[in-house]
Amino acid sequence: MPHSVSPEASPIPEDTTPSQSATEPSLGSNDSQSVDIREHTVVLDPGVVENRDLEESVRPVQKADVKLEDLFDDDEDEEFASSSAPDVKMDGTADVPVKLAPSARYSDPEVMYAFYQRLFPFRYLFQWLNHSPSPSTDFGHREFAFTLQNDAYLRYQAFPTADLLRKDVLRLNPSRFEIGPVYTTNPRDRKTLRKSSAFRPLAKELVFDLDLTDYDEIRTCCDKANICHRCWQFATMAIKVVDAALKDDFGFKHVLWVYSGRRGAHAWICDKRAREMDDQRRRAIAGYLELIKGGSQSGKKVNVKRPLHPHLVRSLDILKDHFPTDILISQDPWLSNTQFEKLLQLLPDKALNDALRKKWDSAPDRSSTSKWADIDALAKTGASRTLDAKALRDAKQDIVLEYTYPRLDVEVSKKLNHLLKSPFVVHPGTGRVCVPIDTRKVDEFDPLGVPTVTELLGEIDEWDGRHKKEDGEGEVEGEGERKKVQDYEKTSLKPYVDYFKGFVSTMMRDEKAAKRERDEGAEGDVMEF
Repeated sequence: MPHSVSPEASPIPEDTTPSQSATEPSLGSNDSQSVDIREHTVVLDPGVVENRDLEESVRPVQKADVKLEDLFDDDEDEEFASSSAPDVKMDGTADVPVKLAPSARYSDPEVMYAFYQRLFPFRYLFQWLNHSPSPSTDFGHREFAFTLQNDAYLRYQAFPTADLLRKDVLRLNPSRFEIGPVYTTNPRDRKTLRKSSAFRPLAKELVFDLDLTDYDEIRTCCDKANICHRCWQFATMAIKVVDAALKDDFGFKHVLWVYSGRRGAHAWICDKRAREMDDQRRRAIAGYLELIKGGSQSGKKVNVKRPLHPHLVRSLDILKDHFPTDILISQDPWLSNTQFEKLLQLLPDKALNDALRKKWDSAPDRSSTSKWADIDALAKTGASRTLDAKALRDAKQDIVLEYTYPRLDVEVSKKLNHLLKSPFVVHPGTGRVCVPIDTRKVDEFDPLGVPTVTELLGEIDEWDGRHKKEDGEGEVEGEGERKKVQDYEKTSLKPYVDYFKGFVSTMMRDEKAAKRERDEGAEGDVMEF
């Protein structure tokens, strides 16, 4: 997929030299976290990352003089103190106002640099991946992979804290980055191990990838990378069905859905039990959710046994209200003769099909809603003496599932070591931020209304202009005191960051409670004689 990277599927060798010679000298070696780019950089295949028109490879940042206490600044949020990111740049200077050229594009390096510096929620990303306020190997042994501005691909990066991740992101200024698994050791140190087999993935969120290009054969409004509000309803239906299955059937609690930035969404299942699943269990869950099978040229794609599995019964209950409006009306999938012939192929009775074909041929502009109603109407008139009512009912259920049930890229879910695009990065093709989707309001989510990086930086300038005061720019009156306003709070990114912050907070509290129960259970076992 263009927005995810599978280590095993990539045809690119790990240790090759980038195509642009400017990459290596521009990196420098300004701290203990710097890396020999010749060891880790590969040149991407055109199919791995979209929009290859980025010009600069790296934006250097001056070596930082960071005090130890600055790495764990606690001014913003007392609850998660040890993972906070300071509000100054890593070179010790204060953030300067965002002043972009009128023609600045979201792919311009200075735009990306300002986004990482002012808006990216490194602190909450750390807490999400670390599962604790104190730095641990859950984050320190986690792989990050950077796509640089010249399309070089930098793998096996790892960072002990959020601040060191932020520092390297500002130094490298990637166009985006992916998140991989937690390994047995620091990914940077993998080549120092005596046995290569000692370096292996231990844990990663179970993930699912939804891409609307997989719906091209049934969506009539758009195709390829294009989307609109009508075809986004396919994503809405998929999120509802998959989210319900993950929570009701498997008992997962912490499921984070993230907009991919253009035409899809990713699900991150963050429960500890999910993170520790091996490939076999991941394949089993992916198979459980897979229903639509067969390519665009195949006929019937839904073949399920009766009685229906409870998961499919629940799915039909979720989807039944979407089918009349989002499929029959919005997509009108059987308007033409060619299209309605596909519908007839899915019905079980030849005599009924002949009667329907005759009726529809005589009314070329008959809508899909009317044609769907014609099926039952003609069946009741006795158009076919051999019609099996139960077979017709089952066939209609299968048609509803074929046009509404989620079409997931299940290969993304099957491997523990698969890398997936991080939340809150900028999609290189649209400039939109990959924001979380609140499943409680999934019907209200508007992919075309998600802010772009240039819009967000402009909103900071607008806010600062409205609230500029002689005694403290960037502050507002609170309850008897002035409150520092974070840059993201000045923009339309705020509700997405706040939702992510709440999700992470709930997950961390549950992780802490579960750890306490495990520790108490272990103590009880020791005390027994």
